[in-house]
Amino acid sequence: WREVRQIGGHTWLFLFLSAVATGLSWLCYFKALQLGDVSRVAPLDKLSVPLAMLLGVLILGEPCDPKTVAGGILITAGALLLVL
Repeated sequence: WREVRQIGGHTWLFLFLSAVATGLSWLCYFKALQLGDVSRVAPLDKLSVPLAMLLGVLILGEPCDPKTVAGGILITAGALLLVL
């Protein structure tokens, strides 16, 4: 517990905001499932993976090799194929 008490205020703020965003995300997902077919909603939800990959490269400066690009493209193509 000593380590928990050493967590700074900014970190607690971001943890709290992350929890709120996660909760709201799930509420939106369940509402989308009520309004639409699972076969169309779930693939759109999976587009968060390539979006996170893109933001990781652009904002965090993570490395981007051809395998990563190909994986992101395949995930996007698969999700779009299922939705259309």
